[in-house]
Amino acid sequence: MISFKKIIKDIVRYSVRAFYILESYIIPSNEKIILFESSGGRNYAGSPRYIYEEMVNQGLDDEFKCIWSLTNTNIEIPGNAIKVKRSFFKYLYYTLRSGVWIFDSRHLYYLRKNKKTKYIQTWHGTPFKKLALDMDVMDMSGNKDIKKYREDFEKNTKDWQYLLSQNKHSSKIFKKAFNFKGEILEIGYPRNDILFKRNNEEDLEKIKAKLKIPKDKKIILYSPTWRDNQYNKVGEYKFTTEMDFKKMYENFKDEYIIIVKFHYLVKEDIDWSEYKDFIIECDAEWDIQELYLISDMMITDYSSVMFDYAILKRPMIFFTYDLDNYTNNIRSFYFDIFKEAPGPKVEKNEELISIIKNFNINSYREEYGEKYKKFNEKFNQFDDGNASKKVVELIKE
Repeated sequence: MISFKKIIKDIVRYSVRAFYILESYIIPSNEKIILFESSGGRNYAGSPRYIYEEMVNQGLDDEFKCIWSLTNTNIEIPGNAIKVKRSFFKYLYYTLRSGVWIFDSRHLYYLRKNKKTKYIQTWHGTPFKKLALDMDVMDMSGNKDIKKYREDFEKNTKDWQYLLSQNKHSSKIFKKAFNFKGEILEIGYPRNDILFKRNNEEDLEKIKAKLKIPKDKKIILYSPTWRDNQYNKVGEYKFTTEMDFKKMYENFKDEYIIIVKFHYLVKEDIDWSEYKDFIIECDAEWDIQELYLISDMMITDYSSVMFDYAILKRPMIFFTYDLDNYTNNIRSFYFDIFKEAPGPKVEKNEELISIIKNFNINSYREEYGEKYKKFNEKFNQFDDGNASKKVVELIKE
């Protein structure tokens, strides 16, 4: 039986959206107002963050009105940004009033973009897993209607005027997977500018101090992707792994700490107290680019973090315990990454522990140095530390 409370809630929601559609024909856009959003408003990070901070560095946050869409408006943001609660009235107003949108993920399906508004879609990674119109199997939070998913995705991408690319591979895939008809900007990712500019001892110490990371231990960053069919509720996914944290703790607690970075779609409350001073779970607001910088090695699986992290030329281990299940039931890949990956692929905890325990940087470089070089040439060919400036120049023009 449908509750009275739900009926009222639905009436209010549909009334607001009807009013929003009406206002979209009345409210004009202003080219001096820019709307930023990262990870669907979940955090202040990614390429939109670094584009905005470049504007702040140039003093353009005085010339432009910069709006940040957030689910948590208590997040601290430098400069003169106006923070708005995602999906609320003020947010909806600025979606219509802004002359520029800068997002790194799809926008809410009911948003309406003014015809004069320019949409810069930075996206959030080089495609390794098949995406959008290229997906041949789907089970996202129990949703298996791939036909509707493709239709919704294509409807979303039609609003994009500009799309950033990290490499020629991405440019080719984006055109096809998104049916993208706009302009692809082959300039690299603004979020990676920091990997060129702050990869020095002084800045690394500052980041560790800010995040309260111990200075006397080596750091392993564990950053796996999400599993589409493992979820708590629609849009909130489980942290799924077969890593044996107890054995990792027993073997490495004296030498390492592990920073566990969830994918932004993962929401999980895990009690790590058993591994105090060894496992650090990231706050949702932590910027993974800063974690790349302070880590000595990274463990991942099928996540596109591998492409960004490769810029630093640091060791990577690919923990692919569920490779067959993943490719058969969750996502297929565009290519066999493990023929090109600049690091070992392991499927068992014993292998993982053995590699870390016997790790030697010289041996690693000897075995994977040439692969690393080719990997970067192919997948990071446009990253040069200046992508944010290039986007800001486009905005000013």
